[in-house]
Amino acid sequence: MPYISDKKTRQRIDHMLEANLDILQPNGNINYMLFKLFRMLTQNRLMSYNRAKEFIGELECAKLEIVRRPLSEYENKKMKENGDVD
Repeated sequence: MPYISDKKTRQRIDHMLEANLDILQPNGNINYMLFKLFRMLTQNRLMSYNRAKEFIGELECAKLEIVRRPLSEYENKKMKENGDVD
């Protein structure tokens, strides 16, 4: 779950993202950023299956949270507007 209890860390991440929102778009740039982040996190340490698995787990959990919250809300709204599948 994407909830960070340390307010200073959350503010630093939010500031970094807001400052770069113009280039962080789902047009390949986010894919590049995530892969580059993975490479940077594993560059000075030996690559291991567990490190890759943990990073993939972070990606998967972020994906699931997008489905669980904003996408589900959108789908429920559209179902009410257009009617449910019979």
